[in-house]
Amino acid sequence: MKFGRVSLWDAQGAILAHSVSLPGGRLRKGLTLEADHLAALSHAGYDGVTVARLGPGDVHEDEAAIRLGRALVPDPEQAHLRLSGAATGRVNLMAESAGIVVMTPAAIVAVNQVDPAITLATVPPWRQVRPDGMVATVKIISYAVAADRLEQACTAAAGALRVQPPVHRSATLILTDAPGAVGEGQAVKLADKGRRAVRGRLDMLGMTLRETLRVPHETRALADAITQARGDMILILTATATSDARDVAPEALRAAGGQLERFGIPVDPGNLLFLGALGARPVIGLPGSARSSVLHGADWMLARVACGLPPNSREIAEMGVGGLLKEMPTRPMPRKGSGNTDT
Repeated sequence: MKFGRVSLWDAQGAILAHSVSLPGGRLRKGLTLEADHLAALSHAGYDGVTVARLGPGDVHEDEAAIRLGRALVPDPEQAHLRLSGAATGRVNLMAESAGIVVMTPAAIVAVNQVDPAITLATVPPWRQVRPDGMVATVKIISYAVAADRLEQACTAAAGALRVQPPVHRSATLILTDAPGAVGEGQAVKLADKGRRAVRGRLDMLGMTLRETLRVPHETRALADAITQARGDMILILTATATSDARDVAPEALRAAGGQLERFGIPVDPGNLLFLGALGARPVIGLPGSARSSVLHGADWMLARVACGLPPNSREIAEMGVGGLLKEMPTRPMPRKGSGNTDT
């Protein structure tokens, strides 16, 4: 590609590199200059402009962005993604479904190593998205790119991005009450707050809160509720924090015939979350802090599990990188000898 300032007489068919204001309007950068554009420039007193002119081995920025986007998502319907039209060398990839973003990070890195003019930016891996949410943007930052470099980038990008929608469509929420812990009025407020927060999280995933069960904070009562739950997933929000793998909620899950798979995650807020299963149905024990609608470890875990991609032990460990989700200045600093906090 050739780039530089040329006389108006040499500019026809070239790409305008910088926007130009004229009495009758504005010629925007990226415009392919035709005779009437040059006449308007001459009439306004210009004798030259800065342009880009493609060489025989170059691909125009818009065409290059389209080709790279299509390489990333060869089957948009299957990937639950939509490609925007191209403009100024940019193509955006938008979610067509609620879900989580699944990608091959090494492929994204490889694309961005091909040529500085070829760029691909994405949301973080496993990011939860809603329909029409932006997942990635392809931007060719010069007016053209060499065809062989573009081909190399397309090969690296092949099928590296998709949205995984939920495979579970409904959930049961089980709330427990601890007698004497708070008054009945406060207990009702806490239950309502928890229900609203959970429903909001399910709404983000296009899921339904099928039912809410409220039982005493006792192993047998909670086990019975787990057994009776009808949702595709079971969510448990206890009146007091689960502070050990043998605490009331995990023991109730075992008593109902389920199994505990993990207690504790390296995400704050959200440390005291636990994962389990009752047959084929996932069970998530939510910390009390999940009553808040702020970004929480419960959001990450719920989205992964709901979409049928529960994290393995290594992936949970990796959540700790970036897992400090919110500074909480009002939370007291842990003191020597203090017990678990409800996170």
